[in-house]
Amino acid sequence: MTSSRRHHLKSLILQIAAGWIEEENKELIAAKEAYMSENAPNPDLGGDMAALQELCKKLHQALDQIDDSRYDAEAKVKKSNLEIEDLKMKVVDLAGVKKPALKKVRMSADAMLQALLGGKHKVTMDLRSNLKQVKKEVKEETPEALDWRKNIDDKADRKKMFETS
Repeated sequence: MTSSRRHHLKSLILQIAAGWIEEENKELIAAKEAYMSENAPNPDLGGDMAALQELCKKLHQALDQIDDSRYDAEAKVKKSNLEIEDLKMKVVDLAGVKKPALKKVRMSADAMLQALLGGKHKVTMDLRSNLKQVKKEVKEETPEALDWRKNIDDKADRKKMFETS
């Protein structure tokens, strides 16, 4: 389908929808006028003061009744909304939260950094290259050092040095 054909069909659909909305608005206005003519006839204002006061009292009573019914309807709506939320929570609790099985991923440090930082960053992380090189010194123990009895004279001189001071 070409773009011009698609555009033409879309504009036709929008025109039809706009016509339907206008019809609904007209029907709504007609329904309001019919309801008002049935339930609230035009008041007869051509009377004396007592008749007008009586009409005002009736209107106030009607307003009170309408207010009561509105309040009751609001309370019912709030109660049903709370029940709906409770039922939703129960459904979630009953269904439970299923944790997906995690898969073991073998990835090098370089691949992880590249995934986190994006492909444009070239980061190499060879952990062993950054380590400090340490040479192990092997102590050559002479057989003389192993025998403690041979070094006792040296230790005796040290002991004398501390005793004299």
